[in-house]
Amino acid sequence: MGIMTRFKDIMAANFNALLDRCEDPEKMIDQYLRNLEQDFAKVKAETASIMAEEKSAKRKLDECESEMNKMAEYAKKAVAAGNDNEARTFLSKKAEYAQKQEVLAKNYEMACDNSAKMRQMHSKLESDIASLKSKRDMLKAKARVAETQKKMNQTVSGLESAGSNMAAFDRMEEKVNKMLDEADAMSELNSQSAEDDVDALMKKYDTGNQSSAVDDELAALKAEMGM
Repeated sequence: MGIMTRFKDIMAANFNALLDRCEDPEKMIDQYLRNLEQDFAKVKAETASIMAEEKSAKRKLDECESEMNKMAEYAKKAVAAGNDNEARTFLSKKAEYAQKQEVLAKNYEMACDNSAKMRQMHSKLESDIASLKSKRDMLKAKARVAETQKKMNQTVSGLESAGSNMAAFDRMEEKVNKMLDEADAMSELNSQSAEDDVDALMKKYDTGNQSSAVDDELAALKAEMGM
């Protein structure tokens, strides 16, 4: 039966793999269940049809056995009435019903077997669909969690990118600060060099003043000594 083959394929399917390949897992799950429920409706109708055949076979068998028993009773009555020829007629008819009864009994046995298998299949499919409905809720919840996780990962990835940009900005700021520090240090060194030059020049003239004072004092000393 094509319905059963497709149902078994769906029941054996790896739903996680199906979800990975599907853009909208929830819609896919619902569609699978709708397909299964449509197939189940066909199985249900076929089961009802086979059960009806079982009842029909049973009714025909019962009617045949009833007619066979009736012919046996009429044969007895004919024998009791001393009508052997009429008894033979009834017994001949009974034999015809007996042959028919064998065929009807086999048909009924086959109908019972088919009906039992279909009822079992019907119950199994009904149970499996209920199980899939329960699994559908779980898979839908799983799909929502996966979608939420995906969005969170995208958000975190964006934050990491921003953090990377901030780190690059910090490195650039550090480099600029270093350049400023080097410029300040160079300016300080240049300023110190200019101050050193002025100090050296002042010392030169300070030394000259001291020599002039000594010469003046020496001349005064010589004058005092009459030299």
